[in-house]
Formats: sequence, C-alpha cells, structure tokens
Amino acid sequence: MNGISVFNGHHENGETVSNQFNGKGCWTIGLINVQYKYLTAETFGYKINANGASLKKKQIWTLEPVLGEASAIYLKSHLNKYLAVDSFGNVTCESEEKDLGCKFLISIAEDNSGRWALKNINRGYYLGASSDKLICTAKVPGSSEYWLVHLAARPQVNLRSVGRKRFAHLSENFDEIHVDANVPWGEDTLFTLEFRIDDHGKYALHTCNNKYLSREGKLVDVCNQNCLFSLEYQGGLLALRDKRGAYLSPIGSKAVLKTRSQTVTKDELFSLEDSLPQASFIAALNSRYVSVKQGVDVTANQDEISDHETFQLEFDLSTKRWYIRTMQDRYWTLETAGGIQAVGDKRSSNALFDLVWQPDGSVCFRANNGKYVATKRSGHLYANSDTVEESCKYFFYLINRPILVLKCEQGFVGYKAGSNLQLECNKASYETIQVERSDRGVVFFKGQNGKYWHCSNESITVDSDVPEGFFIELREPTRICIKTSNPSGEYLTAEKNGSFRLGDSDYQTATLWEY
Repeated sequence: MNGISVFNGHHENGETVSNQFNGKGCWTIGLINVQYKYLTAETFGYKINANGASLKKKQIWTLEPVLGEASAIYLKSHLNKYLAVDSFGNVTCESEEKDLGCKFLISIAEDNSGRWALKNINRGYYLGASSDKLICTAKVPGSSEYWLVHLAARPQVNLRSVGRKRFAHLSENFDEIHVDANVPWGEDTLFTLEFRIDDHGKYALHTCNNKYLSREGKLVDVCNQNCLFSLEYQGGLLALRDKRGAYLSPIGSKAVLKTRSQTVTKDELFSLEDSLPQASFIAALNSRYVSVKQGVDVTANQDEISDHETFQLEFDLSTKRWYIRTMQDRYWTLETAGGIQAVGDKRSSNALFDLVWQPDGSVCFRANNGKYVATKRSGHLYANSDTVEESCKYFFYLINRPILVLKCEQGFVGYKAGSNLQLECNKASYETIQVERSDRGVVFFKGQNGKYWHCSNESITVDSDVPEGFFIELREPTRICIKTSNPSGEYLTAEKNGSFRLGDSDYQTATLWEY
C-alpha cells in the first residue's frame, strides 16, 4: 500500500533534513469521503469534486498549517490554488491567496475511526461531499462531512521522536523498534507507513525486514488488528493511535516503541523525514571500496562494506552539487594539494562534488577545483584529472535501499490487474522490489515470488530464473534513474498509459523515479 508524507526536520547538529515541502508541518495528502472517493481538483476550470477513484496527481492536496493556530490548516490543490468557502457556502478552489475563507479546523472523530472533519473557520460549517459537488452547510459533521486521510509521498522514511529527539531503528534482535539513534544510518532506520484502505483507512508501520509493529511493541509477520493505527495531525506533527485509544511513544530506558498513554504530549509526537541516500563506492582502478577506515585520508583500499565504507549523500540546492558525509560525521573535503580527506566539520565549497554519471554505469566526482577525483596506485583519492579516465570511475551502490519502492507521476510500480507477473507504473499500491548486489555496481531486482525481472521494449515481467543487471543512478535527492547493464544501456521508462518498459539510452528522456 502507498502512503507517506515527509516534512521539515532537523538532526541533532541543527542540519536541516532534505524534505519534499517548503514549509514546516506541510503534508501532501488525499482526502477520501464516505463513498471512498477522493477529493479531486480538475485540471480545467478549477472544478472540484469528490469523484476520484484513486490517489493520482489531481487528488493530491498540500496541507499547510496556519501559523500560531493549533489544528488550523489550509488545503492547496496540485494547481497551487487554495480550497475556500465563500459567504454563501459555495466551495471554490481558484485563489492563489490565503484569504479568510481558506482556513479549516481539523477535528478528529470521537469513535476512534481516525476520520477527520474539516470546519471552515470563517463560515462555521463543516466541509462535505454531496454527489458531484462539495458543500459546506452542516453545523454538526455527519457521515458526508467525515474524511479519511491518505498520506501521499515517499514510501520509505525515517521516523523521529519529538520528545526524545532521536530516530527509530530496528533493535539488535530485529523484534522491536527502539527510538534512540542520534542519526538515521543504515537500512534498519527505514520505515513505511502503509495506508490500508481495506482496514477503514488505518495505518500500519512496516519495517525493512518485512514485519509490522504491534501496539504491544513487538514486530509480527502478518498485519493484524493490533498493528493498525489511526493518524492524527498535531500542529504539523504526527500521532498514531491504536484501537483502544492509546498512542505510540518510546517507552523506558530502551525507548521501545509501543502504545501506552491516552493523551498526546511531546513523547507521542513524531516527524516523518526523508531518508537520505547512503552509498558505497568501488574504484574501477583496483575494485576496492572507498573507505575512511585508515583515518582522515579517503582511500580505495577495502574489500568489504562496513560503517567506514558507507557515505551519506546530501544535496545542496543552491549549487546542485553534493556533500559526502561519513558515519563519523565528517565531510569529504578537497585539500590544497588536491587530496581528498574526510576532515570537514563544516560545510564549505571545497566539500561540494558533482556526480557525473558515465555511459558504463560508473560515476565520477568533480571537485571544487574543476578536476575529477582519481584513484592513485596507493588507493588514495586526488582531484587532479582534467579528463575522465579509468582511474576516475567509481561504481555506486545504494546501500540503504535493500528493498525498493518506485513511484512516478502516474503512480507506483506494481502488478498489472489480473496478473502476478507483469508490472505497470500507475498503481495506487506498490510492489516491494528486493535489490541484490552484484559486481562493479550492478544490481538485480527480484520480486516477492523469488523470480527476477525480465525486461523488453514492450514490458517488464517478474518471471525469470536468470537475473538481469541494472545500474542505479542518483540524479536528484529523492529520484533515481535505472538503466540496464548491457552495452546498449536502456533506461527504465514510464508511459502515460501506465506501461512500464525499456526506453532508449538517452538520459534526457529517462524517467526519474522516486525511491
């Protein structure tokens, strides 16, 4: 199932986390009425209705908090127009300005269903759906005025406790979630907040080891009633409530995530934050992993991946370049003589690198001096090459995505209706893709049926016993391109009709996948 929202957050050192929205507390959501239809903003004429069958572009709304007013929000359509109610009760969505009629107050249904009612503050009535139009005439919310909320954005995120100021991760025994990580390193800090429309719009917390959190704090193999939570919006933050009305929070010295309190304090509040890409690199020259194990020098000299060979990539919007951060909280930095050392404790222009993707699936790093980083025979990295040579090439592995979920403008990658083999890219719910690493940056994609992807210019099916190789190219902070590892190097392409296939080998026409 899909369903995730991400908003602004901060790590302990004050660094702003990459996010998909400009304002703190902004969520992207879909609103579902009592007939299980989505609130929709049509592309033409600024028409609005509640006829959407699934969550696509026209059904996505940005929820913006009203500063200084708890539980007060604005709703903005995909056309950047605000939902409003005029003095006659007419519901419109035409204005780019936030006027008095645009403010709504969230109230949560008392039956613990997790449904929301939206009261227009200026008019004093509740927003409802009647046949093909929206109305705002009810003084007290009835069934037509209650909405399920479908969070809509990246599926795999980090979960940060507001009270503890720490991130959630799997316990060492993989049977609980503990909320005590200073920085969200590694795959065990990845979580999916699954929206389960068949369970009356409740949410389940799904871990990277394919288990579900139950309200008692244990991870279980199958989602049951104890794994379902209703979602509440609390001043831009998230609270999750179980079937008995108790809220999830970190409990005890181990900060075990379970439900206990019937009221919301800072301990029961969370933010969902973008999981930044974490990668390892193999030097093409000597087939060794780039490492900082030996100290400050960045050197390609290791045969295996550990914490010292895993790096976080942090995008700088102003320059469109990347910072490369070690797990020891230092940044790769260009030194005066051209050497690359992990010594930067503050971000500087010499800690910025261009990622230049090559036709053979490798990536080159262009440093702040305009030169490419190359591997010396000793394994040390120096930015001293004017041209791309074999010594400048590195093979890329996206370490913190052992399971991929892919999303494009049309929707998620999932199985075609009536088929458990052919994939399409316009689905409301996603299929999880297992990623297996091979040599020199090549990865294989495997379905839950144990079969590998088979690709052609017509379709992609999950029915092969023989793996086919792919390269993952990190093109934007939250988007990747995927191409085959064969000599022609075709990119995976999404079509408007939902077909999912191999395209051509030109990056300019390739699909950028949210991952």
